[in-house]
This record gives sequence, C-alpha cells and structure tokens, in this order.
Amino acid sequence: MAIDQAPHHEAGAASVRHGNSRWVLGMLCFVYVLNFLDRQLVSILAKPIQDGLQITDSQLGYVTGFYFALFYCFIAIPVGWLADRSNRVKILSLACGLWSGATIACGMAGNYGQLAGARMAVGIGEAGGVPPSYAIISDTFPRGQRGTAMGIFNLGPPIGSALGVAFGASLAAAYDWRVPFYAVGAIGVVTALVVYFFVPEPVRGRFDPATTASDGPEPSFGQAIVGFFSNKVLAVAALASGAANFITYGLANFATLFLMREKGMTLDEVAIWYALAVGLGMGTGIFVSGKLIDRYAVRSKAAYATIPALSLLLALPFFLGFAAAERWEVALALLFVPLFLNSFFLPATVTFIQSEVSPGARVISGALLLLVMNLVGLGLGPTFVGIASDFFRPDYGGNSLQMAFYALAPMYLVAAFLFLWLARLIKRSSATVAA
Repeated sequence: MAIDQAPHHEAGAASVRHGNSRWVLGMLCFVYVLNFLDRQLVSILAKPIQDGLQITDSQLGYVTGFYFALFYCFIAIPVGWLADRSNRVKILSLACGLWSGATIACGMAGNYGQLAGARMAVGIGEAGGVPPSYAIISDTFPRGQRGTAMGIFNLGPPIGSALGVAFGASLAAAYDWRVPFYAVGAIGVVTALVVYFFVPEPVRGRFDPATTASDGPEPSFGQAIVGFFSNKVLAVAALASGAANFITYGLANFATLFLMREKGMTLDEVAIWYALAVGLGMGTGIFVSGKLIDRYAVRSKAAYATIPALSLLLALPFFLGFAAAERWEVALALLFVPLFLNSFFLPATVTFIQSEVSPGARVISGALLLLVMNLVGLGLGPTFVGIASDFFRPDYGGNSLQMAFYALAPMYLVAAFLFLWLARLIKRSSATVAA
C-alpha cells in the first residue's frame, strides 16, 4: 500500500535535507518536555490538590498512576498504526493540542470525577506524542546520527521533571495550584500550532536501504503487533527496557519521599538540589549514552545492548550507597550516579528498534516498545516499592523505604542479564545475516 506523504509538506521535506534537522529535533524535544511536565504536575502538586478537592491518597494514586497509564499505554497502539499510514507531524500536533487542553481542564476541575476525566484525556493525548516523534527523527537523521539525535530528544523527561518541580511548585506557592495547569496547558496549545504549521513531515525511509524503504503492502493492525512480538530480538529488547524502567520509576516515584522522610531533606531543599540532580544527572546520562551508541554501534550492533548492561551494573553499588547513606547530602551525591547511568538504555533501545523495523512500521513499533516499558515500569515499579515499604514497616518503622530500595536492587541484575541476552541475540542475528 502506498504511503501518503502529505503533499503540502513535500517542500518541507526538502528543507529538512538542507539544514532544518536541528529545528525539527529542537521542536520535538520541546514537545517532549511539555509531555513529561504535564504528566508530572499532579504528583508535584499533590498536597494542595488534595486540600482543594478533598480527595484521598488512593484516589490520587489512581489518577496519577493507573488511570493515566491505562489510556497512555493502550491508546498509543492504534495511534501508532494510524501515524504509520498518515502524516506523523499532524498526529503529533493534534496530540499535543489535546493533552495541553486536557491539562488546562485539570486546573479547572471542581471535584475528583472531573480531575479523573481530565487526566484520562491527558493520557489519551500523550499517547500520540512520543511514537510519532521517534519515527520523524529516524527519517530526519541518517543511521550514524540517530543515537545522538535520540539522546537529545530523550532529554525531555529529565528537563520536564526538573522544570515541573521548580516551575510548578513556584507558581503554586505564589498563586494557586490551578495556575501551573493553566500556564503549561496554554504553552502546549501554542506549541501544537507551531508544530502543525512549521515542522516538516520527512519522507519515510529516505535514509534506509531501498529494500527496506520499498513500497510493499503494509501489514494490518494485528499483523504489526504479532510481527513485533514474534521477533525474538525486538521482544527481548522491549522486555529488557521494561526491566530497566521498573528501576527508573520505582526509584523516581519514591526518591523525594525517601529523602524527606528518612534522610531529613526539606521541601525547599528538594525543590533546588533534587531538581538539579534529576536535570543534570538524567540529562547528561541520556546525552552521553546517545554519543556512545553512535560511536560503538557502527562497529558492532551488540553495543545497543552491552552499553545499557554495563551502565546498570556500574550503577548498582552507588544505588545501594544512596539507600544506606545517613545524611541527605551524601545520599543525593551517590544518587547522582544512578540518575546518570540508569537511562543509558533508553536512547540505545529506541535507536535499535527504529533501525530494525521498516519505515512503515516505526511508529507502531515505538508504541509497542513504550507499551511494554510503561506497563512494566510505570505500572509495576512504583507498586512494588510501595508494597515492599508497607511490608517492611512493622519491623523497620521509619526505615521501611530504605529496605524497599534494597529489595529493588536485584532488579539491576535482572535488567543487565536481559540486555546481555539481547546482545547475544543481536550477535547471532548479525552472523546469520552475514552468512
């Protein structure tokens, strides 16, 4: 089936060839920053929201976790399939406009039901954000530059998280908890219009071999899903990333509470020092990992897996030191290393999968990767740490989260093992192709 290349963007596609790739990447990264900032606002402003709407902890947990993840994960699949057959820039801009409007609606919520409905809409909108961006980047940058480009794009989460703490908390303290939702949502609506009119749609597969980019019949929705998970290399890559994300979300969702409750950090100190640690640690880690992928993956495709495996093994002793430290200053200094290393897997896995699938299956493949990563990571990671903390509380009291983090630590070994298994599969696949 021929793919619609969106004729009104053909001139734009040509402009990408002549130097607009940085503009495209910058805009996509900014959209990702807004994506993650919007996602974090409810968690950051949980206390004033609870006071204002009189909602319980369990209701807040459903709004920030289950309700959001359910819509975000599963809506991404059909959206990805649609984007592979239509204009990806339009899909991205419409998604950005939807989640930004829903963010404004969160600020307007007068009761729990309205807030829950608005959060579901945020999840639906954000489902159309990241997968189309992966595909746009893959058709904007050649293979030798994709790792760095994906690394820069994936600076969105650390920047969004850091800005969410600093920007959201500051506006809420100065005015009201609703104001950050209005401000961030309005910025998102304007950004959606900029993306729609000024970001060009690149030609699908223009940096891929002719055999990969050929206009063959496109798989159906079901065939695309079955094809992804029946490919052992892709399935293991998604599972390994999910295991690594289990650590990332399990740590991130409880780090602030741990530093304040068990290490004596104040909220003001969290807003400054923890925000800086997240922004600099995760940001530099993701950027450096992209550079390493571009350098070593051209020599061996197995580097897409061995680099994340090594980073997780190196992070483990520092994570244990973070949990064991007596003062928050020491704990935060040790935490900086896992923040730097934990996300090495993200640019590596995304770049690998985007390079392995056909141009017409890139968006849905990215969506399926995010499905596994977020169901395992966002769905199970924080749940495990919370349950473990409650389990240890009768015996360890005020150090229950410390014990929960100790229980989380073996997941580093599990994730590293899965990435080493992936490296072996990649080597075997490459040897078969060569033969």
